[in-house]
Amino acid sequence: MLTTARPLIALTLALAATAAAAQGTAYVSSEKDDALTLIDTKTLAVKGTIPTCKRGRHIQRMPDGNLMVACTDSNAADIIDPATGKSVRRVPLGDEPEAFDLSPDGKTIYVSNEDEGEASFIDAASGKQLQAVKVGKEPEGVKLSADGKTLYVTSEVASLVHVIDVATAKVVKNIKVGKRPRRMAITPDGKELWVTNELDASVSIVSTADHSVLGSIKFAVKGARAEDISPVGITMTRDGKRAFVSLGKANHVAFVDVPGRKVTDLVLVGKRAWNVTLDKAEARLWVVNGLSDDVTVVDVAAAKAIKSIPVGRVPYGLVVVE
Repeated sequence: MLTTARPLIALTLALAATAAAAQGTAYVSSEKDDALTLIDTKTLAVKGTIPTCKRGRHIQRMPDGNLMVACTDSNAADIIDPATGKSVRRVPLGDEPEAFDLSPDGKTIYVSNEDEGEASFIDAASGKQLQAVKVGKEPEGVKLSADGKTLYVTSEVASLVHVIDVATAKVVKNIKVGKRPRRMAITPDGKELWVTNELDASVSIVSTADHSVLGSIKFAVKGARAEDISPVGITMTRDGKRAFVSLGKANHVAFVDVPGRKVTDLVLVGKRAWNVTLDKAEARLWVVNGLSDDVTVVDVAAAKAIKSIPVGRVPYGLVVVE
């Protein structure tokens, strides 16, 4: 019995050790390195890389705990197990996948296909395309409502947000927003959709009830040219009181009072602040900087940058595993 038990105990301990090693890690996708960079969230130092598919961009954590990274030049998603640091499988996503979102159960991937001007519904298990919905040119951001019934997709060229009924796979409304809309966030109460407009230095605020535009927030950064204030990434706190918006080539992140719809702080980060992620405690904001090839960690309470960490070439997205 002892000889049988010892290998099982050793295997259990080894699995526990690899799972523990994944905790406290920020995973950064990179467009040029075909790899994820791993940052230790305690020491804020790079601790390794994981090879992945070509031109890794949007990255999310799946309901099962695995990581999914969309690789534009591979026309696929790479599924990575953070416990082992290895690729589990690849899922076809169609031509030029830009961004994606997942159904609450993780069984369906909703992806924007830039060249095709489509939003695709993909079966996560088989990679089979279930639906293809025609939208405007250069679709980018993809956001699913909490109940999984409504899909929002931005079209950069048309300056529209397309509202898609998931059950019928049909566009039910087109919402005119600012120039070149990129990413979106939905307030925790589900009542508002916030849309970043890259070439309009603004965020559009949309009612999810009737899809009317309720208003907008304009950004200004002292010393920055108006054309360099290019909002892309956005995230919100769980209580819905504060939003964080990356301002692109203005090299800042804006802290926004959501109920008051006003900017409260501007924090200097790296070059071309691209995407933003909060940790679980909402104490630190992780900002991916595409032109300075680094990630800036921001103390949220102090509204102050703590450290910038060099990562891969042209970093794009980030997920924190805690």
